Amino acid sequence: MAGDNKLVKEITSMEEDFAQWYTDVVKKAELIEYSSVKGCMIILPAGYAIWENIQRQLDDRFKATGVENVCMPLFIPESLLNKEKDHVEGFAPEVAWVTHGGLEPLTERLCVRPTSETLFCDLYHNIVHSYRDLPKVFNQWCSVVRWEKTTRPFLRSREFLWQEGHTVHETAEEAEERTVQMLNLYADFCKEVLAIPTIRGRKTDKEKFAGAEATYTIEAMMHDGKALQSGTSHNFGDGFAKAYEIQFTGRDNKLTNPHQTSWGMSTRIIGALIMVHGDNYGLVLPPRIAPTQIVIIPIQQKKEGVLENAAKLKEALKDFRVKVDDSDKTPGFKFSEQEMRGFPLRVEIGPKDIENGVCVFVRRDTREKYTVKLDEAAAFAGKILDEIQSDMYNRAKEHLDNSLFSATTYDEFKDIAENKPGFIKAMWCGDVECEEKIKADTTVTSRCMPFEDTEAISDKCVCCGKPAKHLVYWGKAY
Repeated sequence: MAGDNKLVKEITSMEEDFAQWYTDVVKKAELIEYSSVKGCMIILPAGYAIWENIQRQLDDRFKATGVENVCMPLFIPESLLNKEKDHVEGFAPEVAWVTHGGLEPLTERLCVRPTSETLFCDLYHNIVHSYRDLPKVFNQWCSVVRWEKTTRPFLRSREFLWQEGHTVHETAEEAEERTVQMLNLYADFCKEVLAIPTIRGRKTDKEKFAGAEATYTIEAMMHDGKALQSGTSHNFGDGFAKAYEIQFTGRDNKLTNPHQTSWGMSTRIIGALIMVHGDNYGLVLPPRIAPTQIVIIPIQQKKEGVLENAAKLKEALKDFRVKVDDSDKTPGFKFSEQEMRGFPLRVEIGPKDIENGVCVFVRRDTREKYTVKLDEAAAFAGKILDEIQSDMYNRAKEHLDNSLFSATTYDEFKDIAENKPGFIKAMWCGDVECEEKIKADTTVTSRCMPFEDTEAISDKCVCCGKPAKHLVYWGKAY
């Protein structure tokens, strides 16, 4: 049985130590390797293939909305960064600086980009002159550097991969429309491709992006009940445009400032995939994102005809991402390796199966087995992969729904925070003092003011008892 094998024994049970389970999985599944640069990770082929699938499918969705890709510099002059005060203050603790070019000191320090708002603003200052130049809807796929003090693979590293969209618009209404559009795109992608349900909403002013007018977020629930901010979309209003002197001649022939947005999703979403769907046997990958959807494992492969029939089966399944594991490892080891790596389906085929004209399909998510006729394998694979995708989302959604709790008093709030992992729905007066007190008392932070669940559960702030202004989802988070 797979549970008795060496690979699984080397994974800490998630019930015993969820943090160690996570580290064990990313290492044993060979998603990452630690580098000699502290806080930076090497994404290995198995991990990077997941990111490539995310990138490819997100990019297609972006382009369907009119997005164009660009490539911006890695370095930002200090004088350019300093033009937007709030933005600079928000990122100052995380900035890495270049002070020398070769052996010569630079006349001006260069920031290694933590994000690219300032570079895009500089670009728009140069290329936006008339309302006819708008909108500009750009995105770049790149890495950024933030000097984090505490790092964990995918979830928080000093250099990480992401996409950052930066758009500029003629009106505030167009900018708001794009901001919400991209947030919804992220939520749909998580649901339809990653099988991850999310809560959509607006960040409080304390939690919004530095320099933004409003930040919208999708929050996902991990298996241990903690939240993970999985994608954000920011409405900058015209604040950045004023700071960077971006002006255009409007339809009324007057100079005005445009409105901007920014939105991003990073490799931390791979961490979400692991923590939402994984189990004590390793990864569990949704079929639509899995680099390998089906692995064929020949049984007694040295016997005549076994590898040949495995190759024929692979050809029959060519519409899927499929491979044959014809290595000299034992079948039992191959089974456990398939489970560790999270491949949605494995297919076993041996001499007796060939004689009977069948093969055996095994689901990764439920470990159910199905004996299927060889000439029906392709149709069955398509059906069962769709079923796995749907079932994985439904299980994650059930977990999210079962991890939502409501609190109307502070004692009730603190009790839930201490004893019931998940989101806490509670009313808030809008004062940052209450937000900070809740964090100090419970380590719980505001996740968002939800878009879809807005009904007030009380008329008083859960913390101070003053009249409430907002329903907020609160939770402990990565």
